[in-house]
Amino acid sequence: MTATEPIAPAHEEVLAGAAPYTSRILSTYDTWVLGVVCPMVWGCPRDEMLRQYDRSVGARHLDLGPGTGWFLERAAFPTLTPELALVDLNEGVLQKAGGRVAHLRPRLFRRDVLAPLDLGEKVRFDSVAMNMLIHCLPGTMAHKATVFDHVTPYVEPGGRIFGSTVLAEGVRHGRLAPKALKNLNDAKGPMNNLDDSLADLEAEIAGRFEDFRIAVRGSMALFDITVR
Repeated sequence: MTATEPIAPAHEEVLAGAAPYTSRILSTYDTWVLGVVCPMVWGCPRDEMLRQYDRSVGARHLDLGPGTGWFLERAAFPTLTPELALVDLNEGVLQKAGGRVAHLRPRLFRRDVLAPLDLGEKVRFDSVAMNMLIHCLPGTMAHKATVFDHVTPYVEPGGRIFGSTVLAEGVRHGRLAPKALKNLNDAKGPMNNLDDSLADLEAEIAGRFEDFRIAVRGSMALFDITVR
Protein backbone atom coordinates (compact mmCIF):
# COMPACT_ATOMS: atom_id res chain seq x y z
CA MET A 1 0.00 0.00 0.00
CA THR A 2 1.33 3.43 -0.95
CA ALA A 3 1.80 5.85 1.95
CA THR A 4 -0.55 8.83 2.12
CA GLU A 5 0.34 12.25 3.47
CA PRO A 6 -1.56 13.21 6.68
CA ILE A 7 -5.06 14.56 6.13
CA ALA A 8 -5.99 18.21 6.48
CA PRO A 9 -9.35 19.16 8.06
CA ALA A 10 -12.37 18.89 5.75
CA HIS A 11 -15.91 20.21 5.81
CA GLU A 12 -18.66 17.68 6.52
CA GLU A 13 -20.38 18.24 3.17
CA VAL A 14 -17.12 17.60 1.35
CA LEU A 15 -16.61 14.38 3.30
CA ALA A 16 -20.15 13.35 2.36
CA GLY A 17 -19.38 13.93 -1.31
CA ALA A 18 -16.34 11.66 -1.15
CA ALA A 19 -18.08 8.89 0.78
CA PRO A 20 -20.00 7.21 -2.11
CA TYR A 21 -16.77 6.06 -3.78
CA THR A 22 -16.51 2.75 -1.96
CA SER A 23 -14.36 -0.18 -3.07
CA ARG A 24 -17.44 -1.74 -4.67
CA ILE A 25 -18.19 1.38 -6.71
CA LEU A 26 -14.55 1.78 -7.69
CA SER A 27 -14.41 -1.83 -8.89
CA THR A 28 -17.09 -1.08 -11.53
CA TYR A 29 -16.21 2.55 -12.21
CA ASP A 30 -14.17 2.03 -15.37
CA THR A 31 -16.76 -0.19 -17.01
CA TRP A 32 -19.95 1.47 -15.83
CA VAL A 33 -19.22 5.18 -15.28
CA LEU A 34 -16.47 5.73 -17.86
CA GLY A 35 -17.57 3.09 -20.36
CA VAL A 36 -21.36 3.47 -20.25
CA VAL A 37 -22.57 6.56 -18.35
CA CYS A 38 -20.12 9.06 -19.87
CA PRO A 39 -20.89 8.28 -23.53
CA MET A 40 -24.53 7.21 -23.25
CA VAL A 41 -25.84 9.56 -20.54
CA TRP A 42 -23.52 12.57 -20.57
CA GLY A 43 -22.64 12.36 -24.27
CA CYS A 44 -18.88 12.53 -23.74
CA PRO A 45 -16.85 9.35 -24.38
CA ARG A 46 -13.93 8.70 -22.05
CA ASP A 47 -11.59 8.80 -25.05
CA GLU A 48 -12.44 12.49 -25.43
CA MET A 49 -11.21 13.11 -21.89
CA LEU A 50 -8.15 10.95 -22.51
CA ARG A 51 -7.29 13.10 -25.53
CA GLN A 52 -7.48 16.11 -23.23
CA TYR A 53 -4.95 14.45 -20.93
CA ASP A 54 -2.67 13.70 -23.87
CA ARG A 55 -2.77 17.34 -25.01
CA SER A 56 -2.13 18.88 -21.62
CA VAL A 57 -0.34 16.55 -19.22
CA GLY A 58 3.19 17.53 -18.22
CA ALA A 59 6.28 15.85 -16.78
CA ARG A 60 5.34 17.01 -13.27
CA HIS A 61 1.65 16.36 -12.86
CA LEU A 62 -0.90 16.86 -10.10
CA ASP A 63 -4.24 15.04 -10.31
CA LEU A 64 -7.15 16.22 -8.17
CA GLY A 65 -9.80 13.53 -7.85
CA PRO A 66 -7.92 10.85 -9.82
CA GLY A 67 -10.77 8.31 -9.77
CA THR A 68 -9.45 4.83 -10.43
CA GLY A 69 -6.36 6.04 -12.27
CA TRP A 70 -7.73 4.93 -15.66
CA PHE A 71 -6.63 8.16 -17.35
CA LEU A 72 -3.28 8.32 -15.58
CA GLU A 73 -2.47 4.77 -16.67
CA ARG A 74 -3.11 5.64 -20.32
CA ALA A 75 -2.02 9.29 -20.58
CA ALA A 76 0.78 10.18 -23.00
CA PHE A 77 3.21 11.78 -20.57
CA PRO A 78 6.10 13.61 -22.22
CA THR A 79 8.57 11.47 -20.25
CA LEU A 80 8.80 7.84 -19.16
CA THR A 81 9.38 8.96 -15.58
CA PRO A 82 6.82 11.68 -14.76
CA GLU A 83 6.60 13.05 -11.24
CA LEU A 84 3.04 12.47 -10.00
CA ALA A 85 1.02 13.69 -7.06
CA LEU A 86 -2.56 12.57 -6.43
CA VAL A 87 -5.04 14.43 -4.24
CA ASP A 88 -8.37 13.11 -2.98
CA LEU A 89 -10.32 13.05 0.26
CA ASN A 90 -11.17 9.38 -0.13
CA GLU A 91 -8.39 7.03 0.95
CA GLY A 92 -9.81 4.23 -1.19
CA VAL A 93 -9.58 6.41 -4.29
CA LEU A 94 -5.98 7.32 -3.51
CA GLN A 95 -4.98 3.70 -3.04
CA LYS A 96 -6.82 2.54 -6.15
CA ALA A 97 -5.38 5.22 -8.43
CA GLY A 98 -1.99 5.22 -6.75
CA GLY A 99 -1.72 1.46 -7.06
CA ARG A 100 -2.51 1.62 -10.74
CA VAL A 101 0.52 3.84 -11.38
CA ALA A 102 2.60 2.51 -8.50
CA HIS A 103 5.59 2.05 -10.81
CA LEU A 104 5.75 5.85 -11.10
CA ARG A 105 5.87 6.23 -7.30
CA PRO A 106 3.19 8.91 -6.97
CA ARG A 107 2.88 10.99 -3.83
CA LEU A 108 -0.59 10.68 -2.31
CA PHE A 109 -2.26 13.53 -0.43
CA ARG A 110 -5.57 13.12 1.38
CA ARG A 111 -6.93 16.64 1.13
CA ASP A 112 -10.08 18.75 0.86
CA VAL A 113 -9.62 20.62 -2.44
CA LEU A 114 -11.84 23.44 -1.19
CA ALA A 115 -9.23 24.26 1.45
CA PRO A 116 -5.53 25.16 1.11
CA LEU A 117 -3.79 22.05 -0.19
CA ASP A 118 -0.56 22.26 1.83
CA LEU A 119 1.55 20.27 -0.64
CA GLY A 120 4.85 21.90 0.27
CA GLU A 121 6.26 25.40 -0.24
CA LYS A 122 8.59 24.49 -3.12
CA VAL A 123 6.36 21.99 -4.92
CA ARG A 124 5.45 23.01 -8.48
CA PHE A 125 3.75 21.21 -11.37
CA ASP A 126 3.62 21.54 -15.14
CA SER A 127 0.00 20.34 -15.28
CA VAL A 128 -3.01 19.85 -13.02
CA ALA A 129 -6.05 17.72 -13.84
CA MET A 130 -9.54 18.14 -12.34
CA ASN A 131 -11.30 15.49 -14.34
CA MET A 132 -14.95 14.94 -13.33
CA LEU A 133 -14.28 16.68 -10.03
CA ILE A 134 -16.21 19.96 -9.87
CA HIS A 135 -19.65 18.36 -10.22
CA CYS A 136 -18.94 16.38 -7.02
CA LEU A 137 -18.07 19.43 -4.91
CA PRO A 138 -20.69 21.10 -2.69
CA GLY A 139 -21.91 24.66 -2.94
CA THR A 140 -22.35 27.22 -5.68
CA MET A 141 -19.99 27.46 -8.64
CA ALA A 142 -18.36 30.46 -6.96
CA HIS A 143 -17.60 28.27 -3.95
CA LYS A 144 -16.42 25.31 -6.02
CA ALA A 145 -14.13 27.54 -8.07
CA THR A 146 -11.95 28.21 -5.02
CA VAL A 147 -10.26 24.96 -6.05
CA PHE A 148 -8.55 27.04 -8.77
CA ASP A 149 -7.26 29.47 -6.13
CA HIS A 150 -5.86 26.65 -4.04
CA VAL A 151 -4.08 24.91 -6.88
CA THR A 152 -2.73 27.83 -8.93
CA PRO A 153 0.19 28.59 -6.56
CA TYR A 154 1.52 25.11 -7.33
CA VAL A 155 1.51 25.57 -11.12
CA GLU A 156 4.62 26.72 -12.99
CA PRO A 157 4.15 29.75 -15.30
CA GLY A 158 3.02 28.36 -18.63
CA GLY A 159 1.60 25.26 -16.93
CA ARG A 160 -1.81 23.84 -17.69
CA ILE A 161 -4.92 23.29 -15.58
CA PHE A 162 -7.47 21.10 -17.33
CA GLY A 163 -10.50 19.02 -16.56
CA SER A 164 -14.13 18.24 -17.16
CA THR A 165 -17.40 18.55 -15.30
CA VAL A 166 -21.06 17.66 -15.84
CA LEU A 167 -23.27 20.75 -15.94
CA ALA A 168 -27.00 21.07 -15.34
CA GLU A 169 -27.61 24.28 -17.29
CA GLY A 170 -26.33 25.81 -20.51
CA VAL A 171 -25.57 22.49 -22.21
CA ARG A 172 -27.59 20.20 -24.45
CA HIS A 173 -28.68 17.12 -22.50
CA GLY A 174 -29.57 13.81 -24.06
CA ARG A 175 -32.82 12.13 -23.05
CA LEU A 176 -31.21 10.12 -20.22
CA ALA A 177 -29.36 13.01 -18.59
CA PRO A 178 -32.16 14.83 -16.69
CA LYS A 179 -33.21 11.75 -14.75
CA ALA A 180 -29.59 10.81 -14.08
CA LEU A 181 -28.89 14.30 -12.74
CA LYS A 182 -31.84 14.05 -10.38
CA ASN A 183 -30.88 10.59 -9.10
CA LEU A 184 -27.19 11.35 -8.69
CA ASN A 185 -27.98 14.52 -6.75
CA ASP A 186 -30.11 12.82 -4.11
CA ALA A 187 -29.06 12.68 -0.47
CA LYS A 188 -26.69 9.73 -0.97
CA GLY A 189 -25.56 10.57 -4.49
CA PRO A 190 -22.03 11.60 -5.46
CA MET A 191 -22.98 14.72 -7.41
CA ASN A 192 -23.80 18.28 -6.30
CA ASN A 193 -24.40 20.12 -9.54
CA LEU A 194 -28.07 20.92 -10.08
CA ASP A 195 -27.22 24.64 -10.05
CA ASP A 196 -24.02 24.37 -12.09
CA SER A 197 -24.19 26.26 -15.38
CA LEU A 198 -21.86 26.81 -18.31
CA ALA A 199 -22.15 30.58 -17.85
CA ASP A 200 -21.10 30.41 -14.20
CA LEU A 201 -18.19 28.06 -14.93
CA GLU A 202 -16.93 30.37 -17.67
CA ALA A 203 -17.34 33.43 -15.47
CA GLU A 204 -15.34 31.90 -12.62
CA ILE A 205 -12.52 30.80 -14.92
CA ALA A 206 -12.47 34.11 -16.83
CA GLY A 207 -12.26 35.99 -13.53
CA ARG A 208 -9.02 34.21 -12.73
CA PHE A 209 -7.30 33.44 -16.01
CA GLU A 210 -6.79 35.17 -19.36
CA ASP A 211 -5.85 32.16 -21.47
CA PHE A 212 -8.47 29.42 -21.43
CA ARG A 213 -10.77 27.36 -23.61
CA ILE A 214 -14.03 25.59 -22.77
CA ALA A 215 -15.51 22.97 -25.07
CA VAL A 216 -18.94 21.41 -24.54
CA ARG A 217 -19.51 17.73 -25.25
CA GLY A 218 -23.08 16.73 -24.47
CA SER A 219 -23.74 17.47 -20.80
CA MET A 220 -20.07 18.01 -20.05
CA ALA A 221 -17.73 20.99 -20.26
CA LEU A 222 -14.04 20.35 -20.86
CA PHE A 223 -11.78 23.25 -19.88
CA ASP A 224 -8.13 23.95 -20.65
CA ILE A 225 -6.31 26.80 -18.91
CA THR A 226 -2.79 28.10 -19.35
CA VAL A 227 -1.40 29.75 -16.22
CA ARG A 228 0.55 32.94 -16.89
